[in-house]
Amino acid sequence: MSETVSQIPFVDYLVLDDGTPHLRAHECTSCGARYFDRRNACAACFGTEFAPVDIATEGIVRSFSIVTFAAPGVDVPFVASVVDLDGTTAKGNIINCPPDPEHVKLGMKVRLATYSMGTDDNGVEALNYGFEPA
Repeated sequence: MSETVSQIPFVDYLVLDDGTPHLRAHECTSCGARYFDRRNACAACFGTEFAPVDIATEGIVRSFSIVTFAAPGVDVPFVASVVDLDGTTAKGNIINCPPDPEHVKLGMKVRLATYSMGTDDNGVEALNYGFEPA
């Protein structure tokens, strides 16, 4: 008997079925560099062995851009950011926050949050991640 899936992650490295949603990276066993995408070799040391590692869910905004022009169908404005999650860098949008410089700042504390990308005809919802003010 198969289990019914009602939610799936939008990206492979978003973990939904292991307690609180979080990101999981591939860590080079030689030098500790972390990557969210699949790798054949480490860009830092050329090592070829990787281990899964869970990433912190709270961090600091290190860079951001308020995007006002995008492809057709993409709602603007939105905030694209680079977040330091306890030493691991992740890219993601700032969500649940007005997209303006009054509310988004460098050094701002944020936490991982999920949001719906939509539901298919079978009732399966795809969840993506972003970062919201902590």
